[in-house]
Amino acid sequence: MNTTELQKVKQRYNIVGNSSGLNRAIDVALQVAPTDLSVLIVGESGVGKEIIPRIIHDNSPRRREKYFAINCGSIPEGTIDSELFGHEKGSFTGAIGESEGYFGVADKGTIFLDEVGELPLATQARLLRVLETGEYIRVGGQKIMKTDVRIVAATNVNMRKAVSEGRFREDLYYRLNTIPIQIPPLRDRGEDIILLFRLFVMQMAEKYHLPKITLTDEAKAVMLKYKWPGNVRQLKNITEQMSVLSENRVIDGDDIHKFIPEDAESMQLTTMAQGGSHSFESEREILYKILYELRRNVNDLRGEMNSLRKQLNSSRSVAVTDSETNLPSIISNHEPGVAAPQRPTSVVQDAVAEEISEPESLNLEDLGRQMVEKALERNGGNRKKAAKELGISDRTLYRRIKQYGLEK
Repeated sequence: MNTTELQKVKQRYNIVGNSSGLNRAIDVALQVAPTDLSVLIVGESGVGKEIIPRIIHDNSPRRREKYFAINCGSIPEGTIDSELFGHEKGSFTGAIGESEGYFGVADKGTIFLDEVGELPLATQARLLRVLETGEYIRVGGQKIMKTDVRIVAATNVNMRKAVSEGRFREDLYYRLNTIPIQIPPLRDRGEDIILLFRLFVMQMAEKYHLPKITLTDEAKAVMLKYKWPGNVRQLKNITEQMSVLSENRVIDGDDIHKFIPEDAESMQLTTMAQGGSHSFESEREILYKILYELRRNVNDLRGEMNSLRKQLNSSRSVAVTDSETNLPSIISNHEPGVAAPQRPTSVVQDAVAEEISEPESLNLEDLGRQMVEKALERNGGNRKKAAKELGISDRTLYRRIKQYGLEK
């Protein structure tokens, strides 16, 4: 494609940048647009993958038909099949009527499946059938439906890793990946960073009637050196912050570090998305996992503390009762008609202190072992009943049994 045609496409879709990676992605999109081949767009979150499907649809024979952009990661797993493939009346609670689903409504058009790597395995099987035969069955239905749609998918997930881990079907991956398009991250686009910065500055100035901000050469060098883990989305957010919060309208090297970390190699926004069985490309997933683990640990700790408190209170009660029964002579061995002598306070306190000194001197582990042993004895070795009595989960009890060496 010649430069003139490429610039026309960029102007039409408000695309800013001249990097070779970006130009290559647009060129491939225009070449594949006249066909019905499936396209898989790969790129990090925030690079602007949603522009490419629109270019493909608008330059295809289907441009006069419907175009739907669907974020697969935002639809709950329990309803995604119904959303995509429709459902019959009464097929599930709340299905008061039938629905065609996106594949029914978008017949002859184009469907863009964003975050396709988040699809459940069962939905992946349905999608594979649509790609291979154009057929699908509504949720709760038996009739085979036909559809003719162009599918363009996008993901920020490492699909090869997802396939190797069994989270994504290999056959579906190859069907979607007929034509791959790679969108480069912002850190690899060089001077495009400054061009995009100027665009966002101009938009903020026009929208909120603010004086434009500019960058010194030193500030530009910082911008170009930074890794931009959030890509174009992060650059736009930081530009908006500068436009509103910066007192100086000329941003120098010192000013820019108020908005950008001084560590140019910093990948703070992406480190949380590494590791784990699911790679954690979705920040929401790791947050839910952390909160779930924290809540479970707090509940276990609360149960154990309550049990310890009950045991200590029980020990004190037994100690007081025993101290009272061990002092009958002070009260009963007096002459008839003579008033009983008052029980010396110090004697009672000493007796109680003597009785409870031993259990209080035990460490928590010994006390915990005694609690578990007694609970198991009282419940005939039934762990479920013992855990319920102690106010802890079965899992916590099992862990304590192993810890205290009480397995038989």
